[in-house]
Amino acid sequence: MTEKRSTFPLPLSSVTGASTRKPAAPAPVATPQTATQNARTSQAQTRQLPPPGPGPRPAASGAPQPAQPQQTMQRSDLAATEAPRRAMAAHVARQGVKDGQVLAALESMPRHMFIEPALSSQAYADVSLPIGHNQTISQPYIVARMIELLREGGQPQGGRLMRVLEIGTGCGYQAAVLSCVAQEVYSIERIKPLHELAKANLRPLRIANLRLQYGDGMLGLPQVAPFDGIILAAAGLEVPRALLEQLAIGARLVAPVGAQVQHLQRITRTGKSEWTSETLEACHFVPLRPGTV
Repeated sequence: MTEKRSTFPLPLSSVTGASTRKPAAPAPVATPQTATQNARTSQAQTRQLPPPGPGPRPAASGAPQPAQPQQTMQRSDLAATEAPRRAMAAHVARQGVKDGQVLAALESMPRHMFIEPALSSQAYADVSLPIGHNQTISQPYIVARMIELLREGGQPQGGRLMRVLEIGTGCGYQAAVLSCVAQEVYSIERIKPLHELAKANLRPLRIANLRLQYGDGMLGLPQVAPFDGIILAAAGLEVPRALLEQLAIGARLVAPVGAQVQHLQRITRTGKSEWTSETLEACHFVPLRPGTV
């Protein structure tokens, strides 16, 4: 089937000015390895995973399956990575992630589609990998942990998040995982080549509830706010005030904070001018920067 490149991912303009949004439901790391360290160690970790092969894929931890993206790739391509994806999700669960829907989303998403072919042998190892422009794709554990923290305790009976904003699209992998557990996902990337890379990576998945935006992530998307969750894939010395203001009351923001020493923080908006903050585990991310390039 022939696709029109101009129609996916859907542009932000396709939703701004739309009808009034539904009431928002309230929303919700082991230290990730650096890409340089991974280049030396990931081969050994990769050998621990079972070889690719077809087979049924049960939902992680017996959880209900998340909404699955419509895929245009050959079924054989997905079947070949089923076993490594199951093993990756199982490893993340052993690391402490308990949210069944997050684990199922992680298991369903073909991570190898978001990395360079030369690194394909490392696609399902629990490591971060370089994606160019001094950026990385986060290790699967950190992706799952941050999304779990975004959801944790805020969704009755495992309900889905409504509207979520991601700062730092990168190659598009975390946004794709988010799309499985949220009704709407908006993702901003400040580096133009990475924005284009994410669009190219995501196009075959045809994820209808994901919209990408090229721009300054520190400004957020006020024209689409408020958000039921905001997640940052880069670390600043503090969380930008503009992003805090774009949280719905009761919603959560998860971000790495710090310079040389970083910790994950979860901030909950409790009132019009009130927020509470939790400092969680140590982590390591690329720095959060303003502007676009």
